[in-house]
Amino acid sequence: MFADQRRKLIIEMLTEKGTVNVNDLTDLLKISAATIRSDLNQMEKQGLLIRTHGGAMLKGDEPDPIDKTYENRGKKFHAEKQRIGYSALKYIQQGQCILLDASTTCFELAKYLSETKMRLTVVTSGIATAALLKENPNLTVIIIGGIVRHSSNSVEGLLGEELLRKINIDLLFTSAYAFNTRDGLSDFSFYEVELKRTMVSVANKVIVLLDHSKIDKSSSATFARPNEIDTFITDQQVTEEIRNYFADNQINLEIAE
Repeated sequence: MFADQRRKLIIEMLTEKGTVNVNDLTDLLKISAATIRSDLNQMEKQGLLIRTHGGAMLKGDEPDPIDKTYENRGKKFHAEKQRIGYSALKYIQQGQCILLDASTTCFELAKYLSETKMRLTVVTSGIATAALLKENPNLTVIIIGGIVRHSSNSVEGLLGEELLRKINIDLLFTSAYAFNTRDGLSDFSFYEVELKRTMVSVANKVIVLLDHSKIDKSSSATFARPNEIDTFITDQQVTEEIRNYFADNQINLEIAE
């Protein structure tokens, strides 16, 4: 990976999480800590970030604890995510086994499920999602095993892969950092992408919950190709090109109202 590609990835991670850690970047990019430190030092000289002990943060930001970081992400386009989550509810039927990723948009769906009278099995990689849904006696909640990383609400890695392959998943509800018709659904975190690829492969149907700000964008690693998507729920009309692409590839498009 070239220096400009590495630095673009670092900026994407900073934009999403607020901070980055040298050790995590070393594992993610498979390069030496010395190279990562050199990248961060150079980016600081360019005014792109502020170096901290063991990593870096965005200019003007302070390192956030895990809950605050997740909460801040959830505040972005919150009303739109609520509408998307409500629109997704009608695809769920009594007795199904559904899978929710750890995204803030899926968490909005989980809020509606927390009051459902349907008997369901809910599998999730989201710590906050599992904590919310366990209070509903109609739901059997299974949390996927894995690694919990700093500034993340998600369980990451492939420790839960064996569990996922033993369960019959009717529906996967997932979101992403970005979507376009060339790459599909992509994210900047290779740790999350590994698990999400497995989620997509085991689900009978894949339902995407994605607000308009992430459409026609791209990120570092793809976890679902367009032909793996069954339903796509967003909050605003998409371009004619995307609409035609969905129609040609039999992807159900829904605009949440």
